Amino acid sequence: MKLNIFKTDGTDSGNQIELDETVFAIEPRDGLVYEDVRAYLAHKRQGTAKTKGRSEVRGGGRKAYRQKGTGNARRGTIRSPLLKGGGVVFGPRPRKYTIRLSKKMKELARKSALTYKAREEAIRVIDELVFDEPKTSVFAGMLDALKLNGKKVLVLTESTNMNAYKSGRNIPGVTVMEANKPATYEIMHADVILFTEAGIDVLTRTLNKNVEEAAA
Repeated sequence: MKLNIFKTDGTDSGNQIELDETVFAIEPRDGLVYEDVRAYLAHKRQGTAKTKGRSEVRGGGRKAYRQKGTGNARRGTIRSPLLKGGGVVFGPRPRKYTIRLSKKMKELARKSALTYKAREEAIRVIDELVFDEPKTSVFAGMLDALKLNGKKVLVLTESTNMNAYKSGRNIPGVTVMEANKPATYEIMHADVILFTEAGIDVLTRTLNKNVEEAAA
């Protein structure tokens, strides 16, 4: 699959780039995409939610009232979960929500996500992304020229580009990061993925290298 390479002013540069079929045209694995997104969201949970059980709440040192003759249910303690202010039954406890996936599973999930984006024609390529200084207005102008305003855009650069990152971070829906770092969730969450020409090469080499290492 070939894509036209655009300039930051929205005009066609006249060049094209061939997408690697081993990354952008595999047989998608929906199950792995689901598991990797689930793992990503689980890792964002703090796991600090906690309620007090009947052994932890205050009070209940003596019997609330006598066993018989009151017409009420028998109460051994006011810590009972049946009473207001009592302990909580099966409430949340601090825990880790970590879900572990193998490196090969993660890479197949990312390739599946990229394949879906390629099929949806949701991948755009620009020749380069150069900012002499952080400038949000210039970044917004580039998105407008590429007709990407109002969309969730994942911008992938070949290396750390702090000026580009600072220029795009205040624009709602825009995320700028290195091409070798996006997770499956970030790929699927974006409406459009905007690559620099060199960024596609970095991502392709990263994904193929990781799979080769996992198979070794």
